[in-house]
Amino acid sequence: MRFVVMVKATPESDAPGFQPGAEELAEMAQFNDRLFAEGRVVLAEGLTSSAEGVRVVFEGDAEPKVIDGPFAETKELVAGFWVLEGESLEEVVELMKQAPNPEAKGGVMEIRPISG
Repeated sequence: MRFVVMVKATPESDAPGFQPGAEELAEMAQFNDRLFAEGRVVLAEGLTSSAEGVRVVFEGDAEPKVIDGPFAETKELVAGFWVLEGESLEEVVELMKQAPNPEAKGGVMEIRPISG
């Protein structure tokens, strides 16, 4: 079964040009290496700032609107994601509870099964 794990953005991580520190990168690289070695990773990527993105908004029959970033509500944004293989949602939750939390800054991950 496949799951998408979305790492929610913070104001810091969505700032244009944001780069995690060397220690953060090393911790995440070690965690990702483990996931790859276990054969769990289908895809894992970080995303650029919302300042580099756009939204396409559909409202009824009107022509879709294109809204340029950045977007104000970072709690609604995704900073990165994994697509993982797992036996159950509970198994993936337990796995992701082991992900690095650099300097105990806090953060949110949303985990959902992929349909189909």
